[in-house]
Amino acid sequence: MSAPQHAEQGLPPEQVDLSILIPVYNEVDNLLPLWTEIEAVLDELNGLRSEVVFVDDGSSDGSQDVLRTLAEKAPDRVRVVYLRRNYGQTAALDAALTHAQGRVLVPMDADQQNDPADIPRLLREIAQGADVVSGWRQRRKDTFLTRRLPSLIANAIIARMTGVRIHDFGCTLKAYRREILEGVRLYGEMHRFIPAYAAWNGATITELVVNHRPRTLGQSKYGIWRTFKVVLDLLTVLFIQRGYAARPLHLFGAGGMALVSGALSLAVYTLYQKSLFPLDDPRHIFVHRNPLSSLAAMFGVLGAGAVGLGLVAELLSRIYHLSAGSSYTLAGGYNVPGVQTVAEARDLGPAFQQFASEPPTPEGTP
Repeated sequence: MSAPQHAEQGLPPEQVDLSILIPVYNEVDNLLPLWTEIEAVLDELNGLRSEVVFVDDGSSDGSQDVLRTLAEKAPDRVRVVYLRRNYGQTAALDAALTHAQGRVLVPMDADQQNDPADIPRLLREIAQGADVVSGWRQRRKDTFLTRRLPSLIANAIIARMTGVRIHDFGCTLKAYRREILEGVRLYGEMHRFIPAYAAWNGATITELVVNHRPRTLGQSKYGIWRTFKVVLDLLTVLFIQRGYAARPLHLFGAGGMALVSGALSLAVYTLYQKSLFPLDDPRHIFVHRNPLSSLAAMFGVLGAGAVGLGLVAELLSRIYHLSAGSSYTLAGGYNVPGVQTVAEARDLGPAFQQFASEPPTPEGTP
């Protein structure tokens, strides 16, 4: 996530406590009712300096005009970013993260299925120590066959493969401490894997049951085809989780060496078969007629290619990491110049004290 590009109008970045991030694509009928609900929630959060960052993802139904009207009516709260074309939800969310200024970031959908009334509950969990609060649509109001069933399968696979035991990776409504997302760049369908990235970096993750409402206006942009994209992106996530993004030669090299070892073993066995009988014996097996020799040659070529690919990937990885800087993030420290203490780094400011003393939400209640 690159440095925010601050607008001339609006709150100074150091004074923004909460940023609500909303990707928008052809939701003209939902924007005004959604803003009315969000505005009511923000009005109740006394002392909390807030902004709402809308990112229009190439809408063609008039959503851009509605967003401009909202920005003009509430310049102290509403920020609007227009993308040149439809890049997808993940890219729109990445743009929102880039331009957000809040200490706490809360993404949500623009279709009114996420309930803004859940935002204070998410903030309470953050104020009480969580780094990430993931919404769980326990009573999801979507069709079972095309939406809920693929989601159940995908969530089970993701939880098993990543080791992050939450029920609903696909729920957009979540809350993050800003420092958890520093340096994160989103692409593909990667936004649903943010809790996994956060967990691998030592974040504390809490799951909270949230209210999910049926879509009453507009058309859904999702389908069963999206599940297959998520599964493919999961392969990328697992590649990163295993650390192979920083040391790809360990993966490709190990596979290549296994293939080369197999090729040598087959070659030795082929020569052994050849030596069993003399040339004039009908049972003699010539090397060029033995299928194992062809298999050994194929394994050898594939193994050498895998090792070479690993070396190229290793060089590219080194170039990337040298330009990207540190491969770690700090949680804090003591007596280190320029480094905050752990308590200072986790302090969200006095505005969040109103949530710190509230009792936790009972499990399973939206």
